[in-house]
Amino acid sequence: MKTTELVSFNKPYLTGQEITFINDAYQRGQLSGDGFYTDKCSEHIKQFIGAQKVLLTHSCTAALEMVALLLRIKPGDEIIMPSYTFVSTANAFCLRGGTPVFVDVQSSDLNIDLDVVEASITINTKAIVAVHYAGFSCDMERLSEICDKNDIILIEDAAQALGSSFKGRMLGSFGALSCFSFHETKNIICGEGGALVINDKNYIDRAHIIREKGTDRTNFINGLVDKYTWRDIGSSYLPGELNAAFLYAQLKLINEITSKRVSLWNTYYEQLTFLKEKGIILRDKPIINRGNGHLFYLILRSEAMRDKFIEEMNKRDVQCVFHYIPLHLSEYGSNISKYFSLPVTEGYSKRLVRLPLWLDNMPVDRVIDSVKESITFLDLM
Repeated sequence: MKTTELVSFNKPYLTGQEITFINDAYQRGQLSGDGFYTDKCSEHIKQFIGAQKVLLTHSCTAALEMVALLLRIKPGDEIIMPSYTFVSTANAFCLRGGTPVFVDVQSSDLNIDLDVVEASITINTKAIVAVHYAGFSCDMERLSEICDKNDIILIEDAAQALGSSFKGRMLGSFGALSCFSFHETKNIICGEGGALVINDKNYIDRAHIIREKGTDRTNFINGLVDKYTWRDIGSSYLPGELNAAFLYAQLKLINEITSKRVSLWNTYYEQLTFLKEKGIILRDKPIINRGNGHLFYLILRSEAMRDKFIEEMNKRDVQCVFHYIPLHLSEYGSNISKYFSLPVTEGYSKRLVRLPLWLDNMPVDRVIDSVKESITFLDLM
């Protein structure tokens, strides 16, 4: 019989105000999107990031699809991105006929390798997507310079990075367009949700049209036209007001939530840094790249060790999981993409394991003790 409660990998954090705001949204009588709470969330994120415009979406996937539409991606266009990312990063562009060009990541932080990026640029390169893995970024100043020099559009897939910064500047503010996620596995949540951050004002008007099924309904609501009609391609990318109300309760406490998660991340790092002496890789504690405590990972010595480590942690009722299967190794991705040698991506993805990291009294000491016990057991095998 088990004597300990399972430490799940993820547990959604609730502020206690979600129901209050959801009830208020109900009382206001508008449940469809772009109501009172959608406006409140959009403005909050806009001020927090320092953006030109923020549009809430029903997912980060939707925001990425809007990016592909705004860039008018067509067959023959190439979009450079890491292979070590979620499928939505590539899918959004593939849906428009674009070709993902998968490049390797840096061993130091699993973010896109800028040396490889520069070598992968061709006359067909339309955009570069920086995926901020684990809430950290690559050198965004250098990446911005690469894009400017080659007249390429910089996109940020910041799904994991709300509240993170590079040299004091918020992630999500570097790209012409940036995308965030509020899925329940993220730091700030509403079950399912996302946001498109627009830092280039030239995209704002068309973004409204695309988000409203290709119509100028936003102009109609704002009294700028006497009727609305079909203007462009688009889809239904709005979240409902109840989701926005839930999200607003979270956004109001974003600094507090981020601070608590960073504290847990630091505890992991301080207590587990000795693992480096055993040949296990930890992401170094950031200096100029401030994270948001989204996730904490270890790179074990081999794939077999990673699998046995997960098994040993499960025996101790602690749920640990690996992460992405590189997209260039997938059945679909290998057929529709361009890629070359990706040794770090292929090597590290087989050895990476993520530890539980959530708020609401997560037993971090128990997880750390279980890690130490499991590693000791594996070393004695």
